Amino acid sequence: MITSERQLQRQRASHGAYSLALALVFSSGLLTHEQATAELAATLTQSGTDSIAEQYQPTPGIGGRVTIAGSDTMQPLMAKLAASFMAFQPKAKFGVEGLGSSQAIREFLLDLSFQRRGDKASGRGTEGTSSASLLASSRPLTDQEVKGFVSHHGYEPIGIPIAMDAVAMYVHNDNPIRSLTLEQVDALFSSSLKRAKGEHFTTWGQVGLTDRWSQQPIHLYGRNKKSGTREFFRHVALVDGELHDDVQEQPGSASEILAIAQDPLAVGYAGVGFHSSMVRIVPLASGATDPAILPSAETVSNGQYPLARPLYLYVNKNPDGKLDPVVGEFLKFVNSRQGQETVARANFYPLTAAQISKNLELLGQTLLTAQAPVR
Repeated sequence: MITSERQLQRQRASHGAYSLALALVFSSGLLTHEQATAELAATLTQSGTDSIAEQYQPTPGIGGRVTIAGSDTMQPLMAKLAASFMAFQPKAKFGVEGLGSSQAIREFLLDLSFQRRGDKASGRGTEGTSSASLLASSRPLTDQEVKGFVSHHGYEPIGIPIAMDAVAMYVHNDNPIRSLTLEQVDALFSSSLKRAKGEHFTTWGQVGLTDRWSQQPIHLYGRNKKSGTREFFRHVALVDGELHDDVQEQPGSASEILAIAQDPLAVGYAGVGFHSSMVRIVPLASGATDPAILPSAETVSNGQYPLARPLYLYVNKNPDGKLDPVVGEFLKFVNSRQGQETVARANFYPLTAAQISKNLELLGQTLLTAQAPVR
């Protein structure tokens, strides 16, 4: 399928809307940078990053241009990782796109990019390329997507987790709800009701709120069809059920959190990295008799939090070809102590010791051998 110039313009406009929403969140003071910084040391200690991730040792002379196509959820993370990497490797230039995992996967499969060679990418004036070398995805590729990649390229992409994340249930700060179960989440958001028994919930009284809240309508918010977070939520929380028509689907996580912050009757799902001071994350229980748990480095890494997930980077590398040195060096950085510290500063959770060890083994065996520019 050939993407027309008009389609590209629409995609750039969508990306601009995301950037504007993100700027509004930052300028309104919703994101608690001080809280994120204060929690950083605790996050690194809980994950064991100090002892499991080695210091990044830069390889001299690394340079080149890379475009990372990918997830809206991961766009702030990838921008921070690229900026941190370029502090060590100033000759490297990155373009980071955040059009949504599902949209970016199609771009990656077809070896396209909405960057133009020489265009300025969002962030620090960095530059990308006309094809996507890396895919940042908030969900694993499906079997069908892998087959599509193989059909186009003749080999499978290589994927590694680079951070841990959690999909959180958000409400306005004024909402007094103490917890939700996955069954209640299904009753709120799904038209299929595969977990829930009975009817679709439409008032806050149906999830246990009383007094003036009991008859108040529930306003549902979520992500649009380009989002990998939407697919993850459908698959895990709704057991592959269909989302209810009442869900107000937003083009980006930042715009969704902003909408919830402005609506006292709202509830929505989004990545935990978009937490702000005007919304609240609701503890989540797998079942009615299970404890309700907040996402944290510990509960995400040990699997206690029901909606924990890895975040992935996929690499387009022909097994018979050679990997661009800047791509291999960036992957090396992401799995270093400095890379995982950047993950924590972006309000995501660092990898566990086992994950880093497995990544380094794969990188050593497959990616970091016989590197030479192929452009």
